Amino acid sequence: MNRPLALDRIRIVLSRTTHPGNIGAAARAMKVMGLHELWLVAPESFPDEVASARASGAGDILATARVVDCLQDALADTVFSAALTARRRELSLPRMQARDAALEIVGRCADGPVALVFGNETSGLTNEEVGLCSLPVTIPTNPDFSSLNLGAAVQVLAYELRMAAIGAEAVLEPDTFGEPATHADFEGFMAHLERAVTASGFHDPANPKRLLPRIRRLFNRVRLEREEVAILRGMLTTFEQPRRRG
Repeated sequence: MNRPLALDRIRIVLSRTTHPGNIGAAARAMKVMGLHELWLVAPESFPDEVASARASGAGDILATARVVDCLQDALADTVFSAALTARRRELSLPRMQARDAALEIVGRCADGPVALVFGNETSGLTNEEVGLCSLPVTIPTNPDFSSLNLGAAVQVLAYELRMAAIGAEAVLEPDTFGEPATHADFEGFMAHLERAVTASGFHDPANPKRLLPRIRRLFNRVRLEREEVAILRGMLTTFEQPRRRG
């Protein structure tokens, strides 16, 4: 059976959007480029007549939009996620420019659903939100005037995604042997790891410094499979058990 085309596996996620008009503009940008899955994280106003007006023919995108309370929920079943950010974040992976990032995102579609995350119009994404994603992405704007409207940013990335998808294979085949780990799988592992290293005394929650963000960055460099996550968690469970005295 043929696998879904890349654009059918890409979701656009808007986090904490304050102006409903930007939601409508994003929906229009998506539909023009063949994207259809929109997720909204705690929008200030939705549904909204202003969003519908700005969508201008992309009302179907708004009608099927998923609204969730937190970014974790929007990413739970994804196998890869990219976060648009205008500035470099401490302890994050190196940023990739939009064109190269689009190729990476489309390539990851072979393994399952992927997400491209956009932040609040005023403050963008928080460090925590960027940390939840696998790849920081930037648009190479004019350094003397880098401010870009949310709808315009979605349009730029949607265009790059479409161009990358056109150049990709019509039928996507995964390049991993096992089933890829989802975001929920990975976050479950990270929570388990934090408990284990805290209980062992290796990690002090009162003085966390940068241990856990560095570990998160380390694992974000690789493409974990579900079986590998299960192995790691099995190891942690064994380490947590009291040792028998000989």
